[in-house]
Amino acid sequence: MAILDQLPMNLVILACLTLGLAPFFPEPHLWEKLKMLVEGDLVKPVDIFDLLMHAAPFVVLAAKLLRMARG
Repeated sequence: MAILDQLPMNLVILACLTLGLAPFFPEPHLWEKLKMLVEGDLVKPVDIFDLLMHAAPFVVLAAKLLRMARG
């Protein structure tokens, strides 16, 4: 968990805003993949991999925030 402590928060937020949401138009890619997941259309391995890659910065952010909250 020391790795999470060493990551600067501004870098994690920047990763969420760029890697997590890119491409921005016509809609954020992560949002598109989450809609596909809810609708049951997320079946291709490339789409599942894409969802994991775009969601990874948000998972790191959540883990870092939880670690900070617990002290």
